[in-house]
Amino acid sequence: MSQARCHLRAALFLAAVSPRGATTGVTARRGLSAWPAPQEPGMEYQDAVRTLNTLQTNAGYLEQVKRQRGDPQTQLEAMKLYLARSGLQVEDLDQLNIIHVTGTKGKGSTCAFTERVLRSYGLKTGFFSSPHLVQVRERIRINGQPISPELFTKHFWHLYHRLEETKVDLAVVEVGIGGAYDCTNIIRKPVVCGVSSLGIDHTSLLGDTVEEIAWQKGGIFKRGVPAFTVLQPDGPLAVLRDRAQQISCPLYLCPPLEALEEGGPPLTLGLDGEHQRFNAALALQLARCWLQQKGHQGLGELKVSRPSVLRQMPLAPVFQPTPHMRHGLRDTEWLGRTQVLRRGPLTWYLDGAHTASSVQACVRWFHQALLRGHRPGRGPEVRILLFNSTGDRDSAALLKLLQPCQFDYAVFCPNLTEVSSAGNADQQNFMVTLDQVLLRCLAHQQYWSHLAEAQASPDLWSSPSLEPGEPTSSLLASHPPRTHSTSSLVFSCISHALQWISQGRDPVFQPPSLPQGLLAHPVAGSGAGVLREAGAIHVLVTGSLHLVGGVLKLLEPALSQ
Repeated sequence: MSQARCHLRAALFLAAVSPRGATTGVTARRGLSAWPAPQEPGMEYQDAVRTLNTLQTNAGYLEQVKRQRGDPQTQLEAMKLYLARSGLQVEDLDQLNIIHVTGTKGKGSTCAFTERVLRSYGLKTGFFSSPHLVQVRERIRINGQPISPELFTKHFWHLYHRLEETKVDLAVVEVGIGGAYDCTNIIRKPVVCGVSSLGIDHTSLLGDTVEEIAWQKGGIFKRGVPAFTVLQPDGPLAVLRDRAQQISCPLYLCPPLEALEEGGPPLTLGLDGEHQRFNAALALQLARCWLQQKGHQGLGELKVSRPSVLRQMPLAPVFQPTPHMRHGLRDTEWLGRTQVLRRGPLTWYLDGAHTASSVQACVRWFHQALLRGHRPGRGPEVRILLFNSTGDRDSAALLKLLQPCQFDYAVFCPNLTEVSSAGNADQQNFMVTLDQVLLRCLAHQQYWSHLAEAQASPDLWSSPSLEPGEPTSSLLASHPPRTHSTSSLVFSCISHALQWISQGRDPVFQPPSLPQGLLAHPVAGSGAGVLREAGAIHVLVTGSLHLVGGVLKLLEPALSQ
């Protein structure tokens, strides 16, 4: 397979919808339409996804790319060529009203808030995000909904055939990491840009320090295009400020949501967790700036008459959120992020946190959700962690942050819905081998065991990993600290893990029968009895968005229809 064919995936997603549809980040316009899409004869949606999967970079080649990281400008020039071969020019993208968002944590939630606020104003929107949870078509949304299988199939084959007809070897185009190296930086004229919270992630591609990562993420800034960011540590904030100043990009720091709420009723967010308030604050500034530049009036009375400066950066406007803004924030939905599913005695807590800062936020959210949902007298409660982590992330560090949750069982499995993914094209991943993912799960189990052995004090809710002032007493009272090690298990796929955890007690997830040998391990056998008798089972699923997506596919079958 040629290098070009391996890396056309980037062009496929960027150009899969014409200028009438969606593109990277959030676009908004009147008259957007998902027009009827006749199917290619004999070509179904799953055929399109399977063919798309053949364009995934294989695991060995990806390692070579990491060692030979190219110049971002060279990669963008290659992206222009891919775009031209698809029948589009960069000038076509210039006609779209794009909001371009990057960051390490919260960029998807920020876009979800922003998109919903714009729709509350009666605008029609297109939204491109990555990765998907259940089906690949989720990456391209029109008016908040994933495009239909028929529309995806139509555009995929049209574009695929065009690219096949003009196949040549081109340079590698990286996709999905954000900032200077991302293929989405082909966008030259966004209306406004945003940078959500920054932290350590994708170190093999972006750098080993948060300052290096901030420099990469600031690569989306464009001359004269307003940009907004949330409060960051001093180091990355200074890098963003300097990078913006170098190209005359006006960069503003978002005031906290509390400043916008002052003097009015509190804002209600559709996404749970205190960290979502940072994302909502950024989203309000992005949406307001976009609306303002497009000539909309009545965008909230300003509370501050003159610009303020914080940490040597201009402060974004402090204004009274309008009813449309309030409704948009309240009605925002974004699956797999601080999501709770209550099913009989089981409560599933789903959050795709996969960096140190996002896992810290996840622990705080899980802690608060347990407090809100605690009901005395239901019988013994069991807490379970379902975890996986991929790429170059420090799994041991993430697991250490999760240890204070006092889980009874820690369960590890790869991001495979079933043992064989042959019939599930949306969940296939050729960038790692089966041996690699199983060995990684065993390493996670080993990390967890070492952490349990080294645990010196049961009172970890007051550890530095949590924010000062977090309430602890009521949670610990409902679940007394223990001194013995948490039991742990490794399963070969998500389905087997869920079957053991649920023990047939989830009214929706009802697989036909337990696989032979599922209870052969002593911990699995004894734990099954505990789970069948538990009054409440709390399951936190975290560490990987792909893991959360696989869990959602099984727990919410309607998402696959």
